[in-house]
Amino acid sequence: MSLKPKTLVDFSFQALKANKLRSFLTMLGIIIGVASVILMIAIGQGAQAQVMSRVKALGSNVMMVLPGALGRFGAGSEGTAQSLTLEEASAVARLPYVANVAPVVRRAALVTHGANSWTTTITGTTPSITAISSTMSTVEGRFFSPADEKSAAPVAVLGQTVWQNLYPNGSDPVGTTITIKGVPFTVIGLLQSAGASMGGNNQDDFVYVPLKTAQIRLFGITFIGLMEVQAAGQKEVTPVINEVTALLHRLHGLPPGAPNDFTVRNLSQILSTAQDISGMLTLFLAGVAAISLIVGGIGIMNIMLVSVSERTREIGIRMAIGATQRDILNQFLTESIVLSLTGSFIGIVLGVGAAVAVSAFAHFPTPVSSLSIVAAVAFAIFVGVFFGYYPARRAANLNPADALSYE
Repeated sequence: MSLKPKTLVDFSFQALKANKLRSFLTMLGIIIGVASVILMIAIGQGAQAQVMSRVKALGSNVMMVLPGALGRFGAGSEGTAQSLTLEEASAVARLPYVANVAPVVRRAALVTHGANSWTTTITGTTPSITAISSTMSTVEGRFFSPADEKSAAPVAVLGQTVWQNLYPNGSDPVGTTITIKGVPFTVIGLLQSAGASMGGNNQDDFVYVPLKTAQIRLFGITFIGLMEVQAAGQKEVTPVINEVTALLHRLHGLPPGAPNDFTVRNLSQILSTAQDISGMLTLFLAGVAAISLIVGGIGIMNIMLVSVSERTREIGIRMAIGATQRDILNQFLTESIVLSLTGSFIGIVLGVGAAVAVSAFAHFPTPVSSLSIVAAVAFAIFVGVFFGYYPARRAANLNPADALSYE
């Protein structure tokens, strides 16, 4: 008569309790594997969420126009070519379906306030940047106005990192004076924290000044480094890209068919690409973590083979009193599954705990999805069945007479 599932599970726990340390070491691979799969998927999904939030903060209807042709490794970085001007940005702003244009120029410079100094990136731009990017809101003071831009006023808006290093006591910077390249500036605003960009750059480590102020008072240039262009809506992105490309091609005096000396990047395309890359990264991390489960499965098979050898006489006695090959197979297969499930439950606790710890201490989002838990447990059960079948089959195929006489 075949044993009931509950009886098989009870026998399995009794067998595992008989060798607690060995059972725990056997489960260790499953524990680490399940915890790793849950944590790696959480990290991958967190990275994907951050990338998406950064792109969406700029807006899927925003595009970047940069100097330099599209080369083998993408567009040249800002400042590699002097092919964009403020007049061209004004011409782009007059195109149909263009909602806002923000010309930008950036340079690194030393900023000082009293005895404190900090090397950061000075960004010259126009007030229209606040309508394009949702990260340009101030928590203290204000952003500079069109009047400040027109008069090239020596005013500045600080990012959180710059403020923390120039004002270590946490005092209000609005109304104080900082010095940039020897030029005094009045601080009129403090931006909210923006965090890291898609490339991992600190978006809080900037000082914003009016574009003309940066060009005339600080850098002595007439060109701009790039322009951010916002279309009126998502549907207008493609027409705007085509119009901007045609306009700049003509303004730069390029003949028809000649390659452009500028590049237009569509942020909605970047978002799609970033999602694909993040998804592949998540799968890769999960695959690497799943290797631990396979290693754990090999450990289960080895221990189960040892267990079959140690319990040969027990198997012979069970067969002598009426146990069938199927009973023996089910018993050892159940032990393998119990090992996997027990290790899975411990791994879930550790994996979720590790994800919470990473989120709390590293300030990095690590959302744990129920799907990752189900997938990890399902794979662990599969590993238990797959690697436990051979030892169980070997036990079931023992000759009862040989098993009883085994020493």
